Amino acid sequence: MSDIGMLNTVKAAEDPVRRVLDGPRGARPKRTFSRTNIFLYGTLIVVALYYLLPLYVMLVTSVKGMPEIRAGNVFAPPLEITFQPWVKAWAEACTGVNCEGLSRGFWNSVRILIPSVLLSISIALVSGYTLSKWKFKGSEVFFTILIVGAFIPYQVMLYPIVIILRDVGNFLGVQLFGSLTGLVLVHSVFGMPILTLLFRNYFASIPEELFKAARVDGAGFWGILFRIMLPMSLPILVVAIILQVTGIWNDFLFGVVYTRADSYPMTVQLNNIVNSVQGIKEYNVNMAATLLTGLVPLFVYFVSGKLFVRGIAAGAVKG
Repeated sequence: MSDIGMLNTVKAAEDPVRRVLDGPRGARPKRTFSRTNIFLYGTLIVVALYYLLPLYVMLVTSVKGMPEIRAGNVFAPPLEITFQPWVKAWAEACTGVNCEGLSRGFWNSVRILIPSVLLSISIALVSGYTLSKWKFKGSEVFFTILIVGAFIPYQVMLYPIVIILRDVGNFLGVQLFGSLTGLVLVHSVFGMPILTLLFRNYFASIPEELFKAARVDGAGFWGILFRIMLPMSLPILVVAIILQVTGIWNDFLFGVVYTRADSYPMTVQLNNIVNSVQGIKEYNVNMAATLLTGLVPLFVYFVSGKLFVRGIAAGAVKG
């Protein structure tokens, strides 16, 4: 071996030793309790407590008796836990002559929610797929109209929809205004613009090569939708479901305008219970009724929160 080769071998053997003696290189690791971390996590904790405090007050109030509530100190935990306010809010609270609590409103909301979600998502799915992959004459104009429709205030359309539901119902010989069927149609129509926009953006982000390969293999409109697009659409489907479930379940305006007393959704029943002027104001029952009304959207968010974030991010990649 030459002198130069032996010198290089010796230097290579010495390099690990030198690295150990010189110490670690690169940026120094940040301290766990640095000023930045303390400020950041401290701010997050304060904000979280700020938003959780009303929920805590509602929860502890709903399991207290009225004598304990009248004693004051709404932040104190209950001395004796009782679930009678929850039972009364669900099945016994009165709104006028109706003393069925929230139970009737809950089942009305379920009967409104399920067909509204299925109908609006199905139409928006096909519409978004068509606008993203199957261009037709006037598609861009149609898409622009949808975008404008997504931002029209609901209040502007209240009275025109009353007239439409009444006239269409009279023409078909069915009652749409004041019925659950009419409210299902209203929720479906108002949900389609924003859902179509979401689906269109999501499908536009899928590589065009997949679509072209499917066309070459002989797949048609529905074949590509059900065999390629739909299996890849779980994140955006979850986003659409969450948006529609929370929007329809929490809706009060449409429910009070387009339905009657026997078909009020849960939110309208809640308003009638909380704002009832008959009898004694039972704050524990009101808090329990409010929590019962919010359980469905909370459950949906907790179950599918990660998919919701993934779907929103994926749908925003390409417009």
